[in-house]
Amino acid sequence: MHLGVDLLYLDELDRLLTRPWFRAFAYAEPELALAAGFGPDRRREFLAGRFAAKEAVLKALGTGMTGGIRPCQVAVLKTDTGAPLVRLDGAAAARAAEAGITEIRVSLTHKRDLALAIALAS
Repeated sequence: MHLGVDLLYLDELDRLLTRPWFRAFAYAEPELALAAGFGPDRRREFLAGRFAAKEAVLKALGTGMTGGIRPCQVAVLKTDTGAPLVRLDGAAAARAAEAGITEIRVSLTHKRDLALAIALAS
């Protein structure tokens, strides 16, 4: 089992989220589509939480943010019940296969100006 955790202040991404290159680098298209359906405050919270989840997943994969996997290769979507659902693509999927990881679960929480994510990979 592998564990990853990340804590993020919502305002850490404010300037970056205004830049199209960052959105394309950090988020998968389905995540951006989900975010587009929210108002500005909820969208900000959602994207910050997703970014924290990506960092937690990359830590659980053993690479961190500088290990050759782009954050957009880790998509944190939703199940029918609203629970986070992790989908890996490209180098992220290859790293998981190499490590024998077949499942990644994520838990997210938000409080005031913080987003916290925990990832458990097995």
